[in-house]
Parts: sequence; C-alpha cells; structure tokens
Amino acid sequence: MDRHDQVAVAAQRGALVDAVLERFFSLAKKRASPLGSSYEHLWGLLERNTQGGKRFRPRMVMAAYAGLGGDDMDAAAYVGASFELLHTALIVHDDVIDRDFVRRGIPNISGTYRDHAVGRGASVEIAEHRGVSAAVIAGDLALFNAYRLIDRSGVTGAMRDRLLDILDEAMFASAAGELLDVDLSMATAAPLVDEILTMERLKTAVYSFETPLQAGAVLAGASEAAVATLGEFGREIGIAYQIVDDVLGVFGEEESTGKTTIGDLREGKRTVMIAFACSTPEWARLQQLIGDPDLTHEQAIEARLLLVQCGAKAFAEDLARGYAQRALARLAEPHIPAALRDELHPVAETVLNRVR
Repeated sequence: MDRHDQVAVAAQRGALVDAVLERFFSLAKKRASPLGSSYEHLWGLLERNTQGGKRFRPRMVMAAYAGLGGDDMDAAAYVGASFELLHTALIVHDDVIDRDFVRRGIPNISGTYRDHAVGRGASVEIAEHRGVSAAVIAGDLALFNAYRLIDRSGVTGAMRDRLLDILDEAMFASAAGELLDVDLSMATAAPLVDEILTMERLKTAVYSFETPLQAGAVLAGASEAAVATLGEFGREIGIAYQIVDDVLGVFGEEESTGKTTIGDLREGKRTVMIAFACSTPEWARLQQLIGDPDLTHEQAIEARLLLVQCGAKAFAEDLARGYAQRALARLAEPHIPAALRDELHPVAETVLNRVR
C-alpha cells in the first residue's frame, strides 16, 4: 500500500469513527434537552472538544484490527471512538489540573464558561470556579461514556470483558501518570530522566498507543503473543512520540505543530531535555529562565540556545530514535503478520522523521 492509499484508508476509518461520535452526541443532546438548555449546551461544548483532532487513538485500534484480519470495521469504530472519548475526558481534566483556560488558541470548556460568567458580571475568581466546575462535569461525562461505547460496539461475552479491562488499564495508568506529573511539577529537586520517562509512559503512551493497539488485536481475535508484542511496540513508540512532542514543544514550527513554542518554557514543563540539562553547567542560567510565566521571546531564544549547547536537545532526539528503533524491532517478531507491519511501520517512521 503506497502513501496515497494509506491516507485514503485512514480517512475512511476516521469517517467511521466520526459517524459513531456524531450519533453518540446527537442522542446525548436530545436526552439532555428536557433537563435544561444549560445541560444541552455543555454536551455541545464537549462534542466540540472531540472535533478537529487527529483521531490518533482510533487509528491505532483500527490499524491493529485490520492488520490482524478483522473485517467488522463498524465494531472497531466503536472501540476506537471509546478511546477518543477517553482522550477527550483526560485532556478536559488535564486542563483543569493545569489551570488552562485555552487549548489550541481558543477557549476550552473551562475558558468558555469562565468568559461567559465574566460577561455576566462575575468576578474573575468566581468565573474561574464556574469554568473549572463545568469542565470537571464534562470530563466525568466523557470518561463514563467511553466505557458505554464499548457496550454499543455489539461485542459481548468474554471479549467485551477483555476490552473493558484494557480500557480500564488505560485510565488506571493515565491517572497514575497524571499524579506523577503533578508531583514532579511541585518537586524542588531536579527530575531524573527515568522519572520523566515513567511519567510520560503512564500518562500518555499507555492510553494513546499500548492499549488501543491491544484492544484492536483482542477485537480481531489475535493470539496472546501478538497482543503482548503490540503492547510492547506501543510502549516503545509511545515514549518516543512523547519525547519528540516535548522537543517540538520548544523547537518546533508553530505553523505545523499548532502549538506555541514558548508555553512549555514559561510553564517550566518537566521533560527529558530539562532533566538532562539539570546536570550541566548551563543549568545555572537556564534555571533563571525556565518556569518564568513572563518569559519574553528573546529570553526563550536564549533558553533554546542553552538547551542546544548543553546537549539536552540532541540527547532527547537520540533517545527518541532509540525507542522508535526498538519499536520497529518488535514488529519483526514472527507472529506479527506482514499486513500488520505495513499498518504500523508508518507510525514509527513518522516519529523518526520528526527528529531527522
């Protein structure tokens, strides 16, 4: 399958997931309507938060499913949509934890409700409380209904139970990773690289790569060996992806990533680069810059230069390449069919291309 065909197949699968989510939210809004326009509005905002994404987690579910011979793509779309709704829940709650009121340059759920309250004369403090309260409710709804979408897939019996267990593992690990992220952000001691890697695996890689791939494999009736190997592939490539994402969060092009390249520096986000830089002479100056909410663009340029000079950027890129290469090696296992290798090789290649 050439690149053009891969894009076309991904678009077709994405359309199936979109249709599942559109039906789900249409029914939810109709159900909410008799309970008040405010509640219906909240469901509309939650739906908006699921739109416009890359559908990356459903892509992992459906790639594993199709690569292992699955042919009920409608069922796979429901399982994929459950992971997308889980993703929505986690980012809504993550914004609450980070006290963020904007995502991708526009007000998120917290920000929308905050701005509305301010417009009606509320103080900033009360408005922000209203905003985060609404976001907690919305995130709870998304989280619970992620499990309900598994039920709506039509899968029953032992396979349904297994899929629910996999989704539960995704949520369980992500909560542990989120807590570790909070702990690291408050720690006074310099973070260790291994601590950052553990946090990023638990918070992101498990629910974004490991478990979606395993869910697709289980749905396809794959062997336990294949399910386990896909989990290992997902772990390695998920960590690589997150390392690269953190590098691009500081050094990327905002036009292509859609993210500001100064936000992580102002936040003082704990990344592999920062953990490495802490042990270098350049840290004495970097420490004065990173974590300053008023960091100027000129100071950000200086911080980036120091991250390059101390070797932190190169270290992170090399580490990401190593994880991506190990992920590719997992696909060489004899119980991984060629069709599945074809599905997943581009995922690893995408990561490698981002650091070339």
